Amino acid sequence: MTRVLCAVALAALTAAPALADEMRLAPSGMSFEDTTFALESAIVGRGLVIDYTSHVGEMLERTRADMGSEVVLFTNADIYMFCSAAVSRQVMEADWQNVAFCPYGIQVIERPGEEVMVGYLHRDAESMTPANELLAGIVAEVTE
Repeated sequence: MTRVLCAVALAALTAAPALADEMRLAPSGMSFEDTTFALESAIVGRGLVIDYTSHVGEMLERTRADMGSEVVLFTNADIYMFCSAAVSRQVMEADWQNVAFCPYGIQVIERPGEEVMVGYLHRDAESMTPANELLAGIVAEVTE
């Protein structure tokens, strides 16, 4: 009986590939302001519209004392949200559940005493390859 349970458990674990999304960050080599300007330019330069900019760093700092924390997480941290009709259609035709990943986000992060980083959440699903390539291309443009 134990062997059967072990075999069933092993089969369940290996039946579907484990997906592991990962944050991909690169140093910008610029100030936070110059990095955000370069990112905005790279997004708009591709004919895309920035739908929303989340000022998560400001929010965390503004609410830090209310949360009873003394930890300053970020000097600055913004997330730029945007979508590409062409890329979104491509990834959603491959798997309609990719709707959960739209809009796409690119982060510009500055931690206390550290250099400015720009990055995105790389999705492990093969059907998200076009979106990953778009995000990686924008980050590469900003960091070159």
